[in-house]
Amino acid sequence: MTIRVPRRVLIAPSGFKESLSAESVAAAIGAGVRRALPGVRVDLVPVPDGGEGTAATLVSATGGRLNPVTVTGPVGEPVTAHWGRLGGAVSSIAIVEMASAAGLSLVPRNRRDPGATTTHGVGQLVAAALDDGVDTIIVGCGDSGTCDGGAGALEALGARILDAAGEPLGGHGGSRLVRAARLDLSRLHPRARDTTVVVAGNPHNVLCGPAGVARVFGPQKGATPEQVSQLDAALDTWADVLMRARGPGPDLRTASVGGASGGLGAGLAGGLGARLSSRFDALLDSGLCGIDLDRRIGKADLAITAEGSIDFQTPRGKVPAEIARRCAERGVPVLAIAGSLGRGAPAVHDVGIAAIASIIPVPMPLEQAVAEAERLLTDAAERTMRMVLLGGAVSARAKRSRRTTHTNRPVVGRATPPLPVDTPH
Repeated sequence: MTIRVPRRVLIAPSGFKESLSAESVAAAIGAGVRRALPGVRVDLVPVPDGGEGTAATLVSATGGRLNPVTVTGPVGEPVTAHWGRLGGAVSSIAIVEMASAAGLSLVPRNRRDPGATTTHGVGQLVAAALDDGVDTIIVGCGDSGTCDGGAGALEALGARILDAAGEPLGGHGGSRLVRAARLDLSRLHPRARDTTVVVAGNPHNVLCGPAGVARVFGPQKGATPEQVSQLDAALDTWADVLMRARGPGPDLRTASVGGASGGLGAGLAGGLGARLSSRFDALLDSGLCGIDLDRRIGKADLAITAEGSIDFQTPRGKVPAEIARRCAERGVPVLAIAGSLGRGAPAVHDVGIAAIASIIPVPMPLEQAVAEAERLLTDAAERTMRMVLLGGAVSARAKRSRRTTHTNRPVVGRATPPLPVDTPH
């Protein structure tokens, strides 16, 4: 029996947050695929999503340079963050990964208060890139621990947020923005206006309202129900201030990507004139990172994607959904592997993911799963590929049965010999 198996497998995952980078996830899956199919050609494409690991991925893809900087972290204490200067033909472009300066992983669990955390360190990273003389800065948004509308980042770049009496607000965080009345940009970094800034975020994220960042992501960052309402009101006030400073333009309350990273997108758009862009348009389609994803998808027989948790949010702009969308345009089947399958995970079938699998084979503590994620990924990839091989065997058997049935079927209009009859002697 001849079984048709994939000859080229594309592996295009995101990272597993607070566990494995996208590069490590891709390598682990590739190892499992090769166990099941030793001769297969594996194409590893770690996918940057704007969150943790984005700068390292793009710097690696272009031969650039990762620059460490000590900045003010999300709870006001120093942290070592980084920004990347890309290499080769795109060496005038910087990638600022906001999560390295203000990510949720930098906020201790007992200090998670999105009304108080700050993006000040993100502004310091932008300033460092400006000082290095780049022409374009891409700010990757994702995995944030903040909800300050980018106010802290603007202050780090020289802006002043004033109250109704003309006095600086002082303090940090988003809760104070309910008192904001005016944004003074007269002392902004001297290169800020002459440098192109692009915010790469989830296009589904908006600043205010029922789908605003305070209501959707505030609870994940530690906000109580009362704080959620207070933050939403503060960000609404902040949107007015930003739009007055910016002048004519789209409503930053509802602009796509405006809510990225707790409103950092809206803050940079209003204060710096930054362009708000879907993260995959900015990171994959601009030619900046050298991934050339669509061409590589077109060569694949099967695509495998992955993320830490697949749930009802996955179809809303996450890496697996984007990979599925691009694969559907080229007729390439997709399966997804996840650290865990959460509420609403089957919804990913509606966006083109044919099958999903968890890396956890038996119940185990979360800490153990995180610690052993690399091994579990490799094992899960092998199991999944063996299921693919089983499917190929079933398909081959079914085709063979159909051919046999067709060959043995009597032809209409042609005489058929009578069946032999036993006669008694």
